[in-house]
Amino acid sequence: MPEYKQFPLSDTAEGLTEADILAWHVKPGDTVTVNQIVVEIETAKAAVELPIPWAGVVTELHVEPGQTVEVGTPILTMDVDPGGAAAPVAAPVTAAAPEAPAEEEMKPLVGYGSKAVVTKRRERKGSAPAPAAAVAAPPPPSVPAAPVAPVPAVAEKPRGGYVPLAKPPVRKLAKDLGVDLHALSGTAGGVITREDVERAANGSTPAVTQPSTVDAGYDPATRERRVPIKGVRKATANAMVQSAFTAPHVTEFLTVDVTPMMELREKLKKSREFAGTKLTPLAFAAKAVCLAARRTPDVNAVWDEAAQEIVYKDYVHLGIAAATPRGLVVPKIRDADSLSLKELALALTDLTDVAREGKTTPAAMANGTITITNVGVFGVDTGTPIINPGESAILAVGAIRDTPWVVDGEIVVRKVMQLSLSFDHRVIDGQQGSEFLADVGALLADPAVAITY
Repeated sequence: MPEYKQFPLSDTAEGLTEADILAWHVKPGDTVTVNQIVVEIETAKAAVELPIPWAGVVTELHVEPGQTVEVGTPILTMDVDPGGAAAPVAAPVTAAAPEAPAEEEMKPLVGYGSKAVVTKRRERKGSAPAPAAAVAAPPPPSVPAAPVAPVPAVAEKPRGGYVPLAKPPVRKLAKDLGVDLHALSGTAGGVITREDVERAANGSTPAVTQPSTVDAGYDPATRERRVPIKGVRKATANAMVQSAFTAPHVTEFLTVDVTPMMELREKLKKSREFAGTKLTPLAFAAKAVCLAARRTPDVNAVWDEAAQEIVYKDYVHLGIAAATPRGLVVPKIRDADSLSLKELALALTDLTDVAREGKTTPAAMANGTITITNVGVFGVDTGTPIINPGESAILAVGAIRDTPWVVDGEIVVRKVMQLSLSFDHRVIDGQQGSEFLADVGALLADPAVAITY
């Protein structure tokens, strides 16, 4: 007989209570293998892909993309014995069905702590099993069935409040085929797929802009669009409010002539050692922070309110604030203080690529010690950043500009940038904060100073 199991939403990070369903990678009728990725969810920290711990045939999807689901809620049902005796056409029995199913605990994949619900279909007394000729396909899907794995949309100018959701390759295909994405309605939970674009190019997909804008929360009457606060945005807001109203922030500023750093960067980029390496000013800032933290360990410490202790960290897990279509995430470079300049540059490239793809895991964003936010990439000079909870300092790196500067009594054009450091005044006094910021500035103004540290 068919054997049905329900796959529950599991706790992918410590303390997770709920998550949003981003997209299904399977549809009813699909055959899946053990550890195959079946769904992409968004937790309060990141987007996570969930594998299925069994092989079989998907029979039903219980939730739609965009829904928020509590941990432990069944989200998918599958037949793990599709080669068994045939079953009549009917929806699989769930844990809440009148005929109580048999339940058993099955050891899930490592990292997925929820129990699996196993359901076996039982024959009614007095009824004969359906003949093989009467066997039909699995029950119809309860959600849109396009199997996709959407990547957050690249920001583009809204039209009437609506921004079409599509992967970069799909956007390129649309451009090549002359298809206007604003005229399409995505079939995968609002996400436009390659198939949607190809159908539109063949003239088989009508324009449905208005329903898409309504689905996106846009109200033509008020010309306003409302978006639920959840996922990464909700987590970021809660963390920033907690930090702002818990840690007494102090922010200091420093303007630095980084011409020597930029000259060294150009020299290194031409060297054999750095060939093929994306060497950015942020890599120099990361190295400077790690070196300066050696001389001012207070910036790498944290206030433990519960234990009434200041915890000094003998390592630097450097957070890099990254803007993504889903919101702000802060993945960490582990033991950044042990890495060379080239290793930091490579780590930064990997970190930002993963973040932009929306694939940063919750583990990659945990247990940071100090953070850098690069506002200069947006052409901004400086700001007053808010400290990440669990840390005591954050450095904002501004844009590098050609600026009139006094050198040896004469005004010349130099490469100049602004730095700002926000720190927790419970842990770091003005002296320590100033010394750390001055050290970072000195290292960027003259990288040769590093040999004295």
